[in-house]
Amino acid sequence: MWQALLIALILTAPMAMAQVPAAEPVVTSQIPAGVTLEKATNPVIKISTEKGDMLLELFPDAAPKHVEGMLTLTKKGYYNNLTFHRVVSGFVIQGGCPLGTGTGGPGYTLPAEFNARKHLKGTLAMARSSDPNSGGSQFYICLDTIPHLDNQYTVFGQLVSGHDVPEKIKQGDKMQVSVIQDQQ
Repeated sequence: MWQALLIALILTAPMAMAQVPAAEPVVTSQIPAGVTLEKATNPVIKISTEKGDMLLELFPDAAPKHVEGMLTLTKKGYYNNLTFHRVVSGFVIQGGCPLGTGTGGPGYTLPAEFNARKHLKGTLAMARSSDPNSGGSQFYICLDTIPHLDNQYTVFGQLVSGHDVPEKIKQGDKMQVSVIQDQQ
């Protein structure tokens, strides 16, 4: 009898094992070696262009609504195939307008989150109209230090890799934006 039980166990073992859920895959960081973040847990996005990739660290401590908005739109694929519609040498590259004209947005606006962060070369900030609370999806990356924009626009990120790429961007260049590291 014990032999029949042993044979039954041997025959059913593969089915029982097949019903055990597989272990979750181990996710390794997509942040390249040599890239240092201000805070290791900050979200990071990648803006890919034909001119190269840019990694930008986002600052939820300084501008939580703007970071949340950027991550939400990115995860929806909102920015994919949009263009940099404004390129001003020595000043900024700007994108995120669904119309490609600088007049469109996501259908909502964000309240200004002015903070102590400065407009340095590689700073990521939210574009807006004359109304401080009119930002939505259009962002810019500074090509130089621009102190007269400090405390006038919401700074919510900084370029951490691909420092040579913004200078190569031309008006009309398309982007693909992805989340490399999400909020934790």
